[in-house]
Amino acid sequence: MVNKYIKKITSALSAAVFLTTIVLPANLFAQTKETQYFPIPSSRVGPYSAMGTGYYGAQIDYMNYVNATGGVNGVMLTWQECETEYNAAKTVECYQRLMTKDGQKMVVFDTLGTPGAYAVINRMAEDKVVLAQYGYGRTDAADGTVWPWVFNAASSYWSQIAVKLRWMAELDGGGPEKLKGKKIVHMHIDTAFGREPLPTMRRLAKEWGFTLVEIAVAPPGLEQQSQWLQVRQEKPDWVTFWGAGSGMNSTAMTNAARINFPRTKMMYVTFGGAEEDMIPAGDSANGTYVVSNALPGKNYPLIKNIQEKVYKAGKGNMADPKRVGTAYYNRGLGAAIMWTEAMRNAQKMHNKVGKAVTSEEFRAGYEAINLTDARMKELGIEGMLASFALSCSQHEGAGKFALMQWDGKAQAFKKVKDWTGPNDPKAIRAQIVESAAKYAEENKITPKKCST
Repeated sequence: MVNKYIKKITSALSAAVFLTTIVLPANLFAQTKETQYFPIPSSRVGPYSAMGTGYYGAQIDYMNYVNATGGVNGVMLTWQECETEYNAAKTVECYQRLMTKDGQKMVVFDTLGTPGAYAVINRMAEDKVVLAQYGYGRTDAADGTVWPWVFNAASSYWSQIAVKLRWMAELDGGGPEKLKGKKIVHMHIDTAFGREPLPTMRRLAKEWGFTLVEIAVAPPGLEQQSQWLQVRQEKPDWVTFWGAGSGMNSTAMTNAARINFPRTKMMYVTFGGAEEDMIPAGDSANGTYVVSNALPGKNYPLIKNIQEKVYKAGKGNMADPKRVGTAYYNRGLGAAIMWTEAMRNAQKMHNKVGKAVTSEEFRAGYEAINLTDARMKELGIEGMLASFALSCSQHEGAGKFALMQWDGKAQAFKKVKDWTGPNDPKAIRAQIVESAAKYAEENKITPKKCST
């Protein structure tokens, strides 16, 4: 009986070993499948958490969606996250911590903030990492001859402020001449982000003949009473509000209501233009104008596919799934799409379809991005972004924005003007080239030669 029992155990063990030999190769294949690593320097806590949770949540959702649909030509996407709290020093720490994962080096870094971008921008060329400034950051980095590793694929702040001023004139009934003799307040958070549009604002104030009043707000921007008292004294025709964080942005609207300054004469920067910024202000937000570089909405095919394949599978990153399709979410989605477009280009350009790419190959793929209307339709985001193409020297995206207005009753944005560029984009480009050339001279940088 003992021998029979031992034989049964032996037979069972033999079968288990046999089964293991069948299953093991499949597991090994899964472990060794080609992957591409992307870092997530998120900002999910602190005064800017509404931006960070929406933006980075969308990026993770998109990577999960890409993996669920076969990867990028079969290459699966991996990532790891590090909390920056939208703090420049912590962004540098996260940059160093996120440099590699499982022995693979990151190819791109996205700080979602101008202070963080300024903190790491000078390391990009040496480390060979793309800095993807999706609608933020240092504007003159749009000159790829001086900044070959830095991109602004969703248009720069100089283009944005020029478009805002154009719209103010149009809403007043005409072109730039309508702003002559008028007064515009630029109220901004006192950081690199808030100061970034000032060179173009100052130039256009002289050229168009309006008075520019600059009013700074100390971060995180919750104390604004004295600044709005100054607005009441100045009696401006328009206020361009350059804030960040739902607390700062909603506080501005409630303060404007308190001094009876019309919200229909306030125009918010993209970082102030989300549902999370408007809703806390209640009725005070109604009528506020907002600039957009990625239109909100849930009806885009890609959004619907993410809800179907990611959220129904229980892999969604948003704690509140209702935020899928909001302004910050769609902006993060647009940013992540640039990564995979660059990756596809790099694979094709370097005969590496089905394989991971190096940072040098990825950078070349970024310069080859050509986001046409037809391509956006294929991606399921037609109309969500403005079309554009990058090149060796041109590292800015479309240079175009859409204008939205908050409807307090509907608790939603309504598009007022479609994708629009500055009155004189050549002047913006000349300003970018001049500024980049000055930086190159001061820092003894030899600009790259480009045929385009």
